[in-house]
Amino acid sequence: MQESMLITAAAAGGSNIITGLILPFGAMAAIMYFLLIRPQQQQRKRHREMLENLKKNDMVVTSGGLLGKVTQLGDDEVRLNLGDTEVRILRSMVVDVRNKDGSVKTEEKKS
Repeated sequence: MQESMLITAAAAGGSNIITGLILPFGAMAAIMYFLLIRPQQQQRKRHREMLENLKKNDMVVTSGGLLGKVTQLGDDEVRLNLGDTEVRILRSMVVDVRNKDGSVKTEEKKS
């Protein structure tokens, strides 16, 4: 009789150990998702939308720091006027769209 009680107590203790391990790991996974993965996905989505809405005569900043005006759009490439020079860059290298005068665009609140 005492042996069966020990086995039952050991089995119950084992489930507490599993619960004690799974719960913290699950909490860590949730924290990682909400602090790292989800914000990165949202940032990627905003960048993709910005690239889709790119149009001729927009002032843009490239990942290399060049500031120029879009003169021609292709599927994968953008032609920029840098003043005296025109360059072709990959569309994915456009980092930011600016106002016509080159100042930072302020985001409008959506109501």
